[in-house]
Amino acid sequence: MDTRTSPIRLRLERVRDALKQHQLAALLVPSSDPHLSEYLPGRWQGREWLSGFTGSMATLVVTTERAALFADSRYWVQAEAELAGTGIELVKIPSGAATHHVEWLASQVPAGQGVAVDGAVLGLAAAQQLRTALTRAGVPLRTDLDLLEDVWPDRPALPEAPVYEHAAPHAPLARSAKLAEVRRAMAVHGATQHFVSTVDDIAWILNLRGSDVSYNPVFLAHALIGLHGATLFVGVGKVPAAVQAALAADGVQLAPYTEAAAALARLGAEATLLIDPRRITLGLRENVPAAVKVVEAINPSTLLKSRKSPAEAAFVRDAMAQDGAAMCEFYAWFEQALGKERITELTIDEQLSAARARRPGFVGLSFNTIAGFNANGAMPHYRATPESHAVIEGDGLLLIDSGGQYLGGTTDITRVWPIGTVSAAQRRDYTLVLKGTLALSRARFPRGTLSPMLDAIARAPLWEHGLDYGHGTGHGVGYFLNVHEGPQSISKAIPEPQMAMEPGMVTSIEPGLYRGGQWGVRIENLVLNVAADTPENGAFGEFLGFETLTLCPIDTRCIDHSLLRADEAAWLNDYHRVVRERLSPLVSGEALAWLVARTEPV
Repeated sequence: MDTRTSPIRLRLERVRDALKQHQLAALLVPSSDPHLSEYLPGRWQGREWLSGFTGSMATLVVTTERAALFADSRYWVQAEAELAGTGIELVKIPSGAATHHVEWLASQVPAGQGVAVDGAVLGLAAAQQLRTALTRAGVPLRTDLDLLEDVWPDRPALPEAPVYEHAAPHAPLARSAKLAEVRRAMAVHGATQHFVSTVDDIAWILNLRGSDVSYNPVFLAHALIGLHGATLFVGVGKVPAAVQAALAADGVQLAPYTEAAAALARLGAEATLLIDPRRITLGLRENVPAAVKVVEAINPSTLLKSRKSPAEAAFVRDAMAQDGAAMCEFYAWFEQALGKERITELTIDEQLSAARARRPGFVGLSFNTIAGFNANGAMPHYRATPESHAVIEGDGLLLIDSGGQYLGGTTDITRVWPIGTVSAAQRRDYTLVLKGTLALSRARFPRGTLSPMLDAIARAPLWEHGLDYGHGTGHGVGYFLNVHEGPQSISKAIPEPQMAMEPGMVTSIEPGLYRGGQWGVRIENLVLNVAADTPENGAFGEFLGFETLTLCPIDTRCIDHSLLRADEAAWLNDYHRVVRERLSPLVSGEALAWLVARTEPV
């Protein structure tokens, strides 16, 4: 890269010119949009445009003299490669939730000089933390500027894809019933109005879906829900007439997307507004008149949608079976083609996506397919590109993390497969990770257990050998919605009351182990919280366990059997018996033969 004419360096200089024009010292660019989404529409991918870093999570800070990107361990290798020659330094942080950029700004910006961040994309809770730290350092914070408008000449427009209904039978609960549930929760808080910005909450409440965001079937909108009606703020022309009529029948009126802030500003002094401080931006919050009473609590829909109904769970099981059948077809092809034709990490993405697309109910992928061979598998969020990818040949481990969006559910699965000869060290790593997956999959725990408390169960087999991994063990998964969904999180996060494990929640179990420059292992299934019998027949309260939803063989050729206990082998054999029973009717020929071979007992 020519460091004199690098497009990234030139863009950073534009930012510095804009900072000087506004008499500011620094610009903070979070990976965020007005809905605080994980996956961003092109218009709000400013951090990627300014830095060249393509990972899904990081924070960029540009000062008049320096630039720094703050990223956690999932992205360090990728960030170092993509930032090379840009003049942007990588600051390694322990987790995606870390706030090192706040302390960095407070220490780097001289007192009296200002920091700018677009309040329209800054979460309210994050804004409070940032403002406190900068005020303490004597640094003013400007949140009324969107400097990207000044420096990004070809900034993408808002997406225009149409909104559509998620209809019965795959949406078992009617829109009117969901609105009634939200209003009951509002009443508990004494709220007359409830403002929702998170797009997956809106999609769930209104039984609507869209394609404004990659991989998640959602659309850009805000919603203001009253006691007897609701307003959906959405792009003009995005909602077809038939859908508009259906919404109107349930008391939902449409208004232009850009009028949400003005609607908040019009609230009267008699209103009591319920908002979620972690799911609304500072920019929107500042429109609420001072006379309006504001109640801060988690969005009721965030809790409601996390608990899948029995009808939804049945559709999820069906989606898992179709997804597993697609995996069988793909892996049957892969194993017969390996060594006979050129297969790359890109080929895997293409072939696996095509296999899913042939299954009934398939809508799209739920995230970028991660196919990492050997050293590439050591990067948890690696993605092959035409410019940089590996050929699958020789010896080693192939990690494939992939998922699909189906009308009846969202899938996310990771498997690791042996290529050629696997070393004893690779078998050991694989087996220790598998033991972590099995340990948590078999766990029983009291209902209401805070999900982070379960994290150590999956790590214990690795900790015993002085090993660990940098990412969380499990994330919630939506119902034909976001592949990453709260409020539960099986991780090292500080436990909070809303993280309680309740029946119907779908969560991933995905411990891993990564040796930089060598190989990576991660074995992931999705599980459903279900009632669990106890020897004491509930004398010590209600207990939950996990029903494993994902249906795909776990490779047994990589196992070091000296490390696997008899009870662990029995669980794996029983799982493979279920996988074979459920998937056999959905596949035939080479795919069926592969399924039978890979589900033989150990």
